Amino acid sequence: MVLVDVQGVAYEVDVPMSTFYLLPATGGKVVLHTQLVVREDAHLLYGFATDGERQAFRQLLRVTGIGARTALSVLSGLTVEELHHAVANQDSARLIRIPGIGRKTAERLLLELRDRLQSIAESSAAGAGQSAAEDALNALVALGYSVKEARAALGRLDPALAAPDAIRQALKLLSKVA
Repeated sequence: MVLVDVQGVAYEVDVPMSTFYLLPATGGKVVLHTQLVVREDAHLLYGFATDGERQAFRQLLRVTGIGARTALSVLSGLTVEELHHAVANQDSARLIRIPGIGRKTAERLLLELRDRLQSIAESSAAGAGQSAAEDALNALVALGYSVKEARAALGRLDPALAAPDAIRQALKLLSKVA
C-alpha cells in the first residue's frame, strides 16, 4: 500500500509490486491509473502504472472466486503480457507459481480469461494515443461538458497531445465558445 498526496488529501492506494517498483522516491510526482472498488464496509482504491494493468485487474475481478487481493497478487507475479501468454498457452503451471493461486483457481482463470485478455492485449498494443484521447474526453465530461462538445473540441486538437495538454487546450476552446 502506498500513500498518495493529492492537493493535501492523502489516499491509501493498493498497488501490485510491478507498479510499486516503478514509483518515484518519497515526495516525487506519480501518475497512477486507479480503480475504486466499493464494498459494503469500505471503499478501496487500487493503482496501476499502466492502463493495461488496470484493465487486466478489472477482468481478473470478474473471474469467479477472484477478489482484489488475489488479482493484485496475479499482477504482482506476472506482467499483463505474461498473463496473456499464460492464458493463450493454457499454462496453468505458470499461474500456480503465484502465491494464493492453486490448481483449481489457475484452471478457472485460464477458462474465464481466454477471450477477455485478448482485447486487453490488443488495446495495449494500440498505443497511448487512444488512451490519452479517452482520458481527455472523460475528464471534459466529468467537468460538465457534453460528450458532443468534448469530442468537437478534442477533434480540433493534435491527436498526439498528452491528456493534460489536450484537456487544457480543449478547455480554452470550450471557454471561447461559451
